[in-house]
Amino acid sequence: MPARSRRTAATHVDRRTFLAAAGAVTTVTGFGLALGADHRQAAAAPATDPTPGASAEAAASATARAGGPDGPEDGESALAAAPSGAGTTLVSVAAPRGTGGYRRLGEGPGWPRVVRADLADAQRGREDRRRTLASFVQFTDLHLTDVQHPLRYEFFRAGGPGGWRPHEALTLPGVVALVERVNKLRRGPATGAPFGFVVTTGDNGDENAAIEVEWFLTALSGGRINPNTGDPQHYEGVQNSNLTMYWHPDSALRDQDKALGYPRIPGYLDAAVRRVVSPGLNIPWYSTFGNHDLLSGGCYPAAGSFIADVAVGSRKLQTIPAAEAKWLMEGEGKGADPRGQRIEALLKSHAREMRTVTADPRRVPLTPRQYIQAHLDPQHTGRGPVGHGYGRDNLDSGNLYYTFRVSDRVLGISLDSTDPGGHYQGSLDSEQLDWLDRTLRRHRDEYALVFSHHPSWSMDNPVPDPRRPDDKRHGGEEIIALLQRHSNVLAWINGHSHRNRIRPRGTFWEIATASHVDYPQLARIIEIADNRDGTVSLFTTLIESDAPYRTDFHDLSQTGLASLYRELAFNAPGRDTTLDGAPADRNTELLLPRR
Repeated sequence: MPARSRRTAATHVDRRTFLAAAGAVTTVTGFGLALGADHRQAAAAPATDPTPGASAEAAASATARAGGPDGPEDGESALAAAPSGAGTTLVSVAAPRGTGGYRRLGEGPGWPRVVRADLADAQRGREDRRRTLASFVQFTDLHLTDVQHPLRYEFFRAGGPGGWRPHEALTLPGVVALVERVNKLRRGPATGAPFGFVVTTGDNGDENAAIEVEWFLTALSGGRINPNTGDPQHYEGVQNSNLTMYWHPDSALRDQDKALGYPRIPGYLDAAVRRVVSPGLNIPWYSTFGNHDLLSGGCYPAAGSFIADVAVGSRKLQTIPAAEAKWLMEGEGKGADPRGQRIEALLKSHAREMRTVTADPRRVPLTPRQYIQAHLDPQHTGRGPVGHGYGRDNLDSGNLYYTFRVSDRVLGISLDSTDPGGHYQGSLDSEQLDWLDRTLRRHRDEYALVFSHHPSWSMDNPVPDPRRPDDKRHGGEEIIALLQRHSNVLAWINGHSHRNRIRPRGTFWEIATASHVDYPQLARIIEIADNRDGTVSLFTTLIESDAPYRTDFHDLSQTGLASLYRELAFNAPGRDTTLDGAPADRNTELLLPRR
């Protein structure tokens, strides 16, 4: 399901771009429940709002990063190595070769680091004085996708070429290659400090399906993954439908993507549903919730609705008239149908045109508590912590927000910005907003990082929560104002827009990172350092997956598919070519005054 994030001014309807969220450069420089005693308990808005304690492994990692109990002041890393940009976009970035409709990729020049002094001046000599406070990696918008799901919204492509991703069958090899990149890098390029953890900022799956949650948890924690659903012997998605509006890689069908240069790759579909093996991250990781993790297609309430019956059923709608597709997309963009009544009517009106597929109960949508339960399953612990941020309090309450320890001096706060009433845009309920305020006040003597799926400019969703119909929803401007009242907040880190964008917010930085499904398929390293001159630096460095830039259409290995995932994404018809952002949104040093 394409990202619903921003409206476009283009004359054609492009579902991937019209819903992407809208959003001063200075010097350029180089699933069961098992809780252990050491579980990082999550704060689920109890009266006491406890700060989580670290798991044994995560606590040991934090101690090592700080140089031990008697280590260097301000959390200086005793294990820091010489900083290096190797393996990051500081050194190289995928770049197109040649001309024509379909372009191959190769290695291109890296992106420089931009020093941004919007909020504090850059003092000379800070490189020699600074002490590292934190080093970690942000993943966002992985969109691991069951492409044979009966209720995917590929039929929106009838309204425009950007309504479907030709490469989405390869999300799993692509994400595993990203895991492999982090495992190889191990350290931040600006400070040389080892990574403490990875945090996702939502849209971990695409369709709120139990099987996609299992894939996500296995990809990050390690294990074997079977991307096939439905009939174990035959692919049953739109790419063998004989409809020319979809790319048919195995077939000689002259589809609209081949007309633009997309290749014929015999064996592609068999390879795309073949087992994938992930080593899992070699550091702890934390999970944040996104709209696609709760809502069907990121827009419509799923669990317990008609959508749940369709999801586990045997009928799949593959195409609709173009005018109908455009009308539905425009309604989505305006939030005209948060409960999915138009989609329900659509499916009923086109029932006779549906393809028969193999039903699969693993496609059932999950409730928030079931989502939390899946994270607490010990088979998905990996490098920990148990629950990946979620704990018994979350399971009892159904709340998907919590705090965690970033380092000895920095607190992490993971929010749930998804509106359960529907619509792709975000907001917070009053209970969560009050919890956020209390948490920041309680930890006023520590620095704080806030993580959410939605950025401020995509948080304007007033749809009531069905559980609390009289409760007000709170948007981005109100959240910014709250964060500005707390001088300990360093940054608000998010995704959803599928776009790199960094904005100063008076007393903190807002950092939005591009997705790992739409090109340029990035993640972001974030390092924090006290410059010991009255300023703090936040370093942001983008990374690509570990897949080679060069592709070979005959190489259908797991690595070959990961490379192809990137190249197909670059060539996706109707894609937004501006998601990499400006130079000041990519590799940066963001300065702040130190409290």
